[in-house]
Amino acid sequence: MIAACDSEGMTTTSIEQLEKQIEQLVRDHIVGCRQRAAAAVERGFSSAAPGATRTRAPATRASSGRRRPSAEIAGLGERLYQAVCANPGATMMVLAAHVGVAARELNRPAQLLKRAGRVRSVGQRQGTRYFPMAAKTAS
Repeated sequence: MIAACDSEGMTTTSIEQLEKQIEQLVRDHIVGCRQRAAAAVERGFSSAAPGATRTRAPATRASSGRRRPSAEIAGLGERLYQAVCANPGATMMVLAAHVGVAARELNRPAQLLKRAGRVRSVGQRQGTRYFPMAAKTAS
């Protein structure tokens, strides 16, 4: 028998009592974990049940399936061009942060700027960097 004394020397606990208390704590913990897991599974399957209504994240402009008007694309192109001039050599992620839209929304405006000869790109994929082209002078 192991004796543990408190500050006044009055408490005595046996190993068997400690084992029982520890086992009860472990059992209570396992029961709680099983209850939380069962509740999580129930929530997961209840949202997938036929006829259940699902909540979806609101569609963003880029994924809504609608075509953007030419004026909107042109406006984004001008803002992108200004960002490229202010940050030559920046990636699309950096430029998108300056423009204030998602990088994927700038794909079409960037293509139009490159075709117009106002911007050039160097690199591939996430490593692509954008530079302004020198303005052509009238001779």
